[in-house]
Amino acid sequence: MSLEDLYRQGRLKQHKTSAKEIKELLQVVDRDLKDAEIKGLSADRKFATAYNAALGLATISLYCKGYRPHGLGQHYTVFQAMKESMGAGFFELADYFNACRVKRNVIDYDRAGGISKGETEKLLKEARHFREITIHWLQSNHPRFLCADRG
Repeated sequence: MSLEDLYRQGRLKQHKTSAKEIKELLQVVDRDLKDAEIKGLSADRKFATAYNAALGLATISLYCKGYRPHGLGQHYTVFQAMKESMGAGFFELADYFNACRVKRNVIDYDRAGGISKGETEKLLKEARHFREITIHWLQSNHPRFLCADRG
């Protein structure tokens, strides 16, 4: 589904981002990636925190395209929009993060203990890798939004 389709459906609103906003989002991502490694946190909390980092990164690509999510199901919309904003090479990763969204919803709203250590480690690894990909994507496609002190 195109960004225009999502916009027409009311799932996106126009948004003008800035290098400052992208820098601040990357700081939140970095905090979440670091916090997801805190010893003593449950696998559920580590998973949810790593998920938040991935969501933040996907949101960056959407902001750079001139949109932000709107209405119900914003996390779902961000991962659907990621496919369009970052391109066909990211469909599988967007689908993986969306599957993590469903798991995160269960552990945040329905029951504790639903995430294994392995699932948490995989998501954290994918989120870290996605950060690297996002930085490269910004450098290649939207360098005006990437501050020189990031990387």
